Amino acid sequence: MSNLSKGSAASTAGVLISLGIIYGDIGTSPLYVMKAILGGAPVTQALVYGGISCVFWTLTLQTTIKYVFLTLQADNNGEGGIFSLYTLIRRRAPWLIVPAMIGGAALLADGIITPPISVSSAIEGLRILYPDIPTVPIVITILTLIFLMQSFGTEIVGKAFGPIMFLWFTMLGVLGALSLVEHPEIINALNPYYAYNLLVNYPNGFWVLGAVFLCTTGAEALYSDLGHCGRPNIRLSWGFVKLCLLLNYLGQGAWLMTQEGSAIRENPFYGIMPSWFLIIGIAIATIAAIIASQALISGSFTLISEAIRLNLWPRVKLVYPTNQKGQLYVPSINWLLYLGCVGIVLYFRESEHMEAAYGMAITLSMLSTTILMSYFLRVRYKSWVAVILFLAVYLSIETSFMVANLSKFTQGGWVSVLIASLLLVVMYIWIKAFYIKRSLAEYVRLKDHLPALKELSADDTIPKYTTHLVFMTSAPKPKDVETKVIYSIFQKRPKRADIYWFVHVETTDQPYTTEYKVKQLDPTVIRIDFKLGFRVEQRINMFFRKVVEELVADGEVDITSRYDSLSKHNLIGDFRFVVLEKFLSYENDLPFKNRLIMEWYFNIKKYTSSESKWFGLDSSSVKVEKVPLVIRPVKLPELKRIMA
Repeated sequence: MSNLSKGSAASTAGVLISLGIIYGDIGTSPLYVMKAILGGAPVTQALVYGGISCVFWTLTLQTTIKYVFLTLQADNNGEGGIFSLYTLIRRRAPWLIVPAMIGGAALLADGIITPPISVSSAIEGLRILYPDIPTVPIVITILTLIFLMQSFGTEIVGKAFGPIMFLWFTMLGVLGALSLVEHPEIINALNPYYAYNLLVNYPNGFWVLGAVFLCTTGAEALYSDLGHCGRPNIRLSWGFVKLCLLLNYLGQGAWLMTQEGSAIRENPFYGIMPSWFLIIGIAIATIAAIIASQALISGSFTLISEAIRLNLWPRVKLVYPTNQKGQLYVPSINWLLYLGCVGIVLYFRESEHMEAAYGMAITLSMLSTTILMSYFLRVRYKSWVAVILFLAVYLSIETSFMVANLSKFTQGGWVSVLIASLLLVVMYIWIKAFYIKRSLAEYVRLKDHLPALKELSADDTIPKYTTHLVFMTSAPKPKDVETKVIYSIFQKRPKRADIYWFVHVETTDQPYTTEYKVKQLDPTVIRIDFKLGFRVEQRINMFFRKVVEELVADGEVDITSRYDSLSKHNLIGDFRFVVLEKFLSYENDLPFKNRLIMEWYFNIKKYTSSESKWFGLDSSSVKVEKVPLVIRPVKLPELKRIMA
């Protein structure tokens, strides 16, 4: 856990880092929210006052109360996010994996839509000065540079994020305050009456909620980044951020009221800027949009790494470009997001068209968090009253946003739902295949095979396979091992070794657990159990080597080579890892659904990291053996022998 998340009090540095990491998405919402609320309709007091009132109360109820005050309490050893929340309560009910999967898929879909809409909204401000400028190539170029930057890590750039976002929010607040002077009466819009009037009395007013919702889409990212910044820093920095956002929304409203009665095509965000400041404002907005994109991309990497260790996503390659904690790069997800972002830009072309797709998926994520959070509140406070009140308030609010967003489904909302659905299908296939395979795992007692292992180790008639033979095992009990491992040792090709090692890796519900146990069943048979947190990189080769060094130092094991010519020079014996990889056997007679799941599972698996790479094993000392997976054997017809 980072020092920031451990600290019990906020700090200036922590608050600054929070500004740079957490608020990119929610902080760039003034670029498009008021424009989306207007939707090309003539400016009226009911629409402007009502829209700002809805924005204020959404930020208050949804972001401030639900996320900043309530959800941030659900920290898993300082870590946040929907999968961290799920690991805290998953033993309460098996079905909780469903909202966790839906929320995770929706957040990934949000990571595909946020960069295009943020960058496009910023760049389109250039049209005020250059009406015919083609924005699409510029947006795609910026997005390309953002995704190319990922492989180098963001350690250096990240240090600049905080001051830049402080400048951005200060700019929002100052511009809004200056514009507020033109129509100070706009402050009355904070009265909830105007929100009620818009939703109930304004023609089609309820559907404006689909645009209003865009002001709070970054709330999920705020919770996901809890581990990077810590609860006190987030809560303190949110006060400053909310004030600046509110001033800017009020300033845009004040400017709009000076245009009352006319249909505005200009983005009110740029309308409140003095003409001499436009280029500077657009430049700062573009940088803020890049930071917003970076936050979503980094969050997607973290989300995928957690999903992998919860068996919700294929084991793809993970890269740690720097030594800084939390720095993670997932090449396959990086380029998947990039292709998705470019596709969004080419399909919608304008940010106002992207608004229809934006928000649809994230409502699903927020509803999922609400369901999971209700279980957490029940565990924490032991009060059904608190749970029922929480569910009543937030299911009402988020269901209303969901229904309002459905009005944009045919205009582009279907895109985000389609993306989230495809990601959800992959998660479903992976977790379902995991349970199917686990139900078929057969284990035997190691002690029953100890005599045979000792005899095999001492049998000089069989060529020695290696000095130290290491098997990765999924058997949860230290005294057990898979039947396929025993088959590999004795029958596939007798594997004679001096010491047999069995290594098991368990992923814990805590994020950064790094523990191990050693059980020596016999001088020739040793079992090592690693307990690693769901955010710990599984570098088993390095962990195993470290454990062996400690065992040697304590005199518990002798790893000197057993070959006479080498042992007299005290040389270390050779190690060889054996990894057993399954493939779907043709000798299966499966129900249609299970066959489809397993076929897709193995098709996807072709493009993922191998078991040896995933566990961080040295490829030069690894033997991969293919093992057929027989789920339901084919029933053969009875054969009749015919006498010749």
